[in-house]
Amino acid sequence: MTDFPLAKAITEGLKAAMSQDPSVMLMGEDIAQLGGVFRVTEGLQEEFGPNRVIDTPLAESGIVGTAIGLAMRGYRPVCEIQFDGFLYPAFDQIVTQLAKLTARHEGTQSFPVVIRIPYGGHIGAVEHHQESPEAYFAHTAGLRVVAPATPHDAYWLIQDAIASNDPVIYLEPKSRYWHKGPIDTTASGAQMGQARVVRQGSDLTLIGHGAMVSVMHQAAEIAQSEGVSLELIDLRSLSPIDYDTILDSVRRTGRAIVAQEAPGNASVGSEIAATLTEKAFYVMEAPVLRVSGFNTPFPPARLESLYLPDADRILDAVDRSLAY
Repeated sequence: MTDFPLAKAITEGLKAAMSQDPSVMLMGEDIAQLGGVFRVTEGLQEEFGPNRVIDTPLAESGIVGTAIGLAMRGYRPVCEIQFDGFLYPAFDQIVTQLAKLTARHEGTQSFPVVIRIPYGGHIGAVEHHQESPEAYFAHTAGLRVVAPATPHDAYWLIQDAIASNDPVIYLEPKSRYWHKGPIDTTASGAQMGQARVVRQGSDLTLIGHGAMVSVMHQAAEIAQSEGVSLELIDLRSLSPIDYDTILDSVRRTGRAIVAQEAPGNASVGSEIAATLTEKAFYVMEAPVLRVSGFNTPFPPARLESLYLPDADRILDAVDRSLAY
């Protein structure tokens, strides 16, 4: 067991994948000599050479389009999008091409492209640097979407994503980049499509992903001091969602809250709430509640603490759920 910041856990995961498979290559703006804005790819060009770690032009559509062509030729490209708000020029390539090409080829051609996207708030950045775009991609058939919350999961999920023959959107909670945690390099436990119960409880199930998992922990600690037991589920995978784990928990606790940084309208949280209502209505003791960002553009940095859900907003929802 070794402690790594989440960013360096991804670095180590990329290094492991590149060492095992010479077809894995990295592409992105300033990722080679600089090592990326967040230094996730630092040192990898020196180790694997300029043909496998490539600085691209400032053209996200070109990055993803080139990756699609490389995948067709047998490579496993991993693209870095510098910030969440910069991905939209590549949206057409991702949604209308990458997500649909396997079906278009009736399964005879795979497109193992990974797109790494630092996402979310809590870093005091400017416009276009603190967005949560996961709903766009979770909605799009043909894409897998994952979001690790811990260094251990980040290390293993990036390797699973690269090994997948499906295109994967790999969301990195940038506010957790510098938070350390243990990594067991001998045992995974983190696989795409599997959620994780990170804390057991009996009164209510609290569901979230990415940076929100640490906020959920804060809420659970406060709730425990007040005699309320919260069970926490880290989704890890947003498409597909592991409903077996969620439903098993909710059938025991009878209550559920979904927490996320993204706006609540037509979101991952909305989908989970709807599915729980369909599949667990008769065992629920209260409606599924959502705690989310507001349905507004992400505000200036000085207002982000008002926009992003915190432990108090989650605990307010806990009180409302328990009051039913």
